[in-house]
Amino acid sequence: MNPFQKNKTMNINTKNPENPNSKGRVLVAMSGGIDSSLAAVMLHEQGYEVIGMTMKTWDYAASGGNMKKETGCCSLDSINDARSISVDLGFPHYILDIRSEFGDYVIDYFTEEYMEGRTPNPCVLCNTHIKWDALLRRADNLGCQYIATGHYANIREEEGRFVVSKGVDTKKDQSYVLWGVSQESLSRTMLPLGNLTKDQIRQMALDRGFDELVKKSESYEICFIPDNDYRSFLKRRVPDMDEKVGKGNFIMTTGEVVGQHEGYPFYTIGQRKGLGIALGQPAYVVEIKKDTNEVILGYKDDLYRDGMIVKKLNLQKLASIEGDVLTTTKVRVHHAGAPATITQSEDGQELTVLFHEPVDAIAPGQSAVFYDGDDLIGGGWIVSSFQQIGNERIEKNLFPTEVYKPKVV
Repeated sequence: MNPFQKNKTMNINTKNPENPNSKGRVLVAMSGGIDSSLAAVMLHEQGYEVIGMTMKTWDYAASGGNMKKETGCCSLDSINDARSISVDLGFPHYILDIRSEFGDYVIDYFTEEYMEGRTPNPCVLCNTHIKWDALLRRADNLGCQYIATGHYANIREEEGRFVVSKGVDTKKDQSYVLWGVSQESLSRTMLPLGNLTKDQIRQMALDRGFDELVKKSESYEICFIPDNDYRSFLKRRVPDMDEKVGKGNFIMTTGEVVGQHEGYPFYTIGQRKGLGIALGQPAYVVEIKKDTNEVILGYKDDLYRDGMIVKKLNLQKLASIEGDVLTTTKVRVHHAGAPATITQSEDGQELTVLFHEPVDAIAPGQSAVFYDGDDLIGGGWIVSSFQQIGNERIEKNLFPTEVYKPKVV
């Protein structure tokens, strides 16, 4: 049973016959940062037989970064930090090279989504199709009953389903990026940090003499993009970008052409900075038209939409959506959430989301995540947004309904 939640007993043999005093063997994903390191420390102190594993997803040097000094999770320094913690505590540590899988899933997805005029959500896709799957496969090979990560969220079992809920540290809560994790994967996942704050984690590290972990700066960038410069990354991934796309027109919602842009893949819904255009008041990207290479600009009020269509669903707390369900819905990772009513289609393939008050900057390609209080009902990929005028819906940013489907490995 997950010791950090009051869950029902899982149907897993948690005893290791080679070490009868162990509570079970757990494979901990260790990036070398403070959060995953303390997750491993806590489980070790709880009496679990811990095995540390650092996943090498990307080569920073190949993408223009400094492989040794980079603060990201794949740098040599980060790998060495994870190994050092393992050595200090006396448990094994392995490096798992998943660069090929990561490239086939996440990198290709990231590039293709921007080329389709959508805004990708790589962390969600990585969690869903790479990290959890890769960890569980290796956990089975190593005889581990559980896997664990340093995410700030909680998991509990309720009425036969495994439910993700928000971490107690609202500023660090990471439940949003876990909506795609399957029930089977959740049943074997531990999240030791869910009931702790970041300040408590820092103090725990200091109390145990891991001062260097506390000093490490946190990275909020996409892990495979040095300096968060995704435009340069796309140009390297699509060498003939200028021929394929090229410059296009900035057009106001009124139809007036007000300048030229560098190509539609370099913009996202809600973007204000980096447009290179002055209109006397802040302008925002309100729509992207891939087929004509046009980027539609407007003002803040032009960003608001009454609802959206969501596909590729994964439900956690509920097995299905019956009738109209009231939720708090997040449309991006740092969105506070907005009251909304969600309705599932008869074939179960999509949700219509109607906000109680209009919401701004809804970007196709991003994740929509639905909450019941602190509990994660589930989530899906935003396909389009719409404005509701009486009984008429005017769809915006409408793209082909088949959002990116990762290759099967």
